[in-house]
Amino acid sequence: MRLLLEKFVPGDPKPQPRQRHFARKCGNKWLARSYDPGTAEGWKSQIALAIQKHLPAQPFDGPLRVDLTFFMRRPLSLKRKKDPDGVIWCANHRHGDRDNLDKAILDCLTQCGFWVDDALVCDGVIRKYFAPKRGVPGVQIRVYALEHEDIAGVSP
Repeated sequence: MRLLLEKFVPGDPKPQPRQRHFARKCGNKWLARSYDPGTAEGWKSQIALAIQKHLPAQPFDGPLRVDLTFFMRRPLSLKRKKDPDGVIWCANHRHGDRDNLDKAILDCLTQCGFWVDDALVCDGVIRKYFAPKRGVPGVQIRVYALEHEDIAGVSP
């Protein structure tokens, strides 16, 4: 395994929104349309800006591992004296599902040209925490190139 990117991006992590659909009557016919609400666009712009100087000359085209550690903004209810100072698990439905948080990052890295397609991501760990009381929310991104030797000992 070879490290390709290690970067902490500060900001409020946002999940990739689900595509929305609607139907509209046009004359005597109904037309179906879909759109992306775009609620994660600001967050994805922060990611793109942060990794811009780490982009390879050619998009990577091989098996990858992506480890993402999300540090969500801690709500006031968890900033009391009795609450721990360090990171704590974020099991709060208001902060988005892990897979949708992951999707926003992977889509952004695809659009930036870091790799050919996010389908190349074969392995990785996704963690979701509340940031420390005096910590900064954001995401720690680690991208590794995988070698054939990295699957030694794996069997169905």
